[in-house]
Amino acid sequence: MTTYSDMVTLLLCFFVLLFAASTVDNAKWQILVRSLNPNASVVSQIVNEMSEGEDTEMVSTSGDALLTDIVSFDQLFWQMRRYVEENDMSADVEVVGGDGYTFITFKNNILFDGDKYNLKPGGRTILDFLCSGISPISGDVKEIRVLGHTNQADPNRPNEVRGDRFLASNRAAEVLVYIQEKSIIDPKKLVSIGYGQFYPVAPFVEEEDRLRNRRVEILITEAGAVDVSLEQVYAQLGED
Repeated sequence: MTTYSDMVTLLLCFFVLLFAASTVDNAKWQILVRSLNPNASVVSQIVNEMSEGEDTEMVSTSGDALLTDIVSFDQLFWQMRRYVEENDMSADVEVVGGDGYTFITFKNNILFDGDKYNLKPGGRTILDFLCSGISPISGDVKEIRVLGHTNQADPNRPNEVRGDRFLASNRAAEVLVYIQEKSIIDPKKLVSIGYGQFYPVAPFVEEEDRLRNRRVEILITEAGAVDVSLEQVYAQLGED
């Protein structure tokens, strides 16, 4: 009888383990697997066979869906990252998370046409999605910094100061105004900065690198977290 009861106990533990594994977070599992093997064509049988009605921490983020049930600051990072992956935006939008912040980089003119600062329709769509995620946790947000960057047109000569600074500042301000007009957060938490050409993330020589320098970044920090500088964020990106 003792041996039999031990076997039943082990079977019970085994089925509890199977049940726990069956509730793995679909989005986080996919992100983990892809980060370890970016070329994987099949992510996991666990993910592929999950039922559509299964209750998970994440909501649908495909298409024009908006976020409705975010309850924590960290969820914003996962939702944005999932949205970018599901909509094949990884070449244009990068989402990273750190201790007390979410950092989003918009690249390759996804928000603006060249030398313009009028938001494109596709840029408005992804900003709408971001705003819908910020709204339910606005009390947990310390600050939203919108950072505008330009590329140096001639690798051997700095840009003309006025045009460079105004383009970077106007783009950052345009994104900030769009967010503020949604009335999702206290306006005093919104800041825009135009850095111009002075925070490049790549050389100015090759066109592919120059496209990376033309970007708008959004740094969202959590209330109560230690302040983080742009240099610290870039340092962490370099480590990753």
